[in-house]
Parts: sequence; C-alpha cells; structure tokens
Amino acid sequence: MKLPVIRHLQKNATPESLNATLEVLESFTEHRSVTEEEMDVVGELITNICGALEVHNNIAQGMSSIEAANSFAQKVMGSIDS
Repeated sequence: MKLPVIRHLQKNATPESLNATLEVLESFTEHRSVTEEEMDVVGELITNICGALEVHNNIAQGMSSIEAANSFAQKVMGSIDS
C-alpha cells in the first residue's frame, strides 16, 4: 500500500473506472500462467485501487480528501497493529 499512489488514483480516476480495472486485474490473477512475481505486483495494484475506492467513499460521505486519505491510512495501520 502506497498512500501517494492511492491519492493519485483517487484524484485521477472515477470509482467506475477503478472498479472496472479491479475486475480486470482479479480476472488476470485467475489465469494459471500468472507467475508468483506477477501476482505480487497485481496484489499491490489491487490494494492501491481498493484504497482509492475507500477514499472515494469517505469523500462521498463528507470527508475532505486529506481526511479521507488519513482515515484510510489509520485504518490500515490499525489493522496491521492488531
């Protein structure tokens, strides 16, 4: 997870396009010829896209973009500490 990447995706892509990209990446991971290295890269991309979607959702609920990004980062850090 990279917060600067998440913020970039959130600012430059609509939730619809992020969801479409997520579907394509998830489908890609299901193919038997995908290597472990490719899975790692795609996993990181999926994590960042899901983060951007959550930030979009937080903004839609009334948070500023900075509050939404910080809230997401704190949520992730809290889950890592648990």
